[in-house]
Amino acid sequence: MIELKDLTKRYSNLVAVNNLNLMIPKGEIFGFIGPNGAGKTTTINMIGGILAPTSGSVMICGINMESYPEKAKSKIGFIPERPYLYEKLTGMEFLKFIADLYGVGDDIFLIKSREKLKMFFLSDWSDDLIESYSHGMKQRLVMAAALVHDPEVIIVDEPMVGLDPLAIKMVKNLFQRLAKKGVTIFMSTHTLKVAEDICDRIGIIHKGSLIATGTPEDLKRNINEIDADLEQVFIRLTEE
Repeated sequence: MIELKDLTKRYSNLVAVNNLNLMIPKGEIFGFIGPNGAGKTTTINMIGGILAPTSGSVMICGINMESYPEKAKSKIGFIPERPYLYEKLTGMEFLKFIADLYGVGDDIFLIKSREKLKMFFLSDWSDDLIESYSHGMKQRLVMAAALVHDPEVIIVDEPMVGLDPLAIKMVKNLFQRLAKKGVTIFMSTHTLKVAEDICDRIGIIHKGSLIATGTPEDLKRNINEIDADLEQVFIRLTEE
């Protein structure tokens, strides 16, 4: 699970994230949406332990990120919007590098790496240098790497960028299967249809503050238009 208490990030006079409070239980897919510059990526980076908050706290599976960063991060699979890859490694070498960081044993790694490469349609390119991969292949490799240690929490920023329709469908189905197994997923996205399709709850952040949260149906009731789609809800709430 993920728990954010009074999470705040300031840059001089700019408040990027303002007193964010959220509780995301085990097995929930939580969608996080907002306009550009609203504070989504700053929040993602604080949850993942990449960025220290100005104040407030992040708890991952009951572990305080500030007090026990390595232990908290060991529970997380992090999927950034822009893949950070060592392009002179092969796909398999990159997975081994990530697995070693998480202390995955060699025997388990052999099983997990083959499983993840097959899952993300990368088996035929596992021994090719990453520099030869397309953007979509790199994105799928990052996802495979994020899952190689079987994390309890997945934090993902724009998961569908650069993916073809088949891969998008696969990722949506994967997230839903993982959630059923108890994995908590925090997903920031501009693809509102994806959020509406798979998220149990959605939070809307605007100018650093969480302005609405609930199921898609809850958000529609907020604007008294139960037949509206999420795009209409988003536009109405952020305009107001």
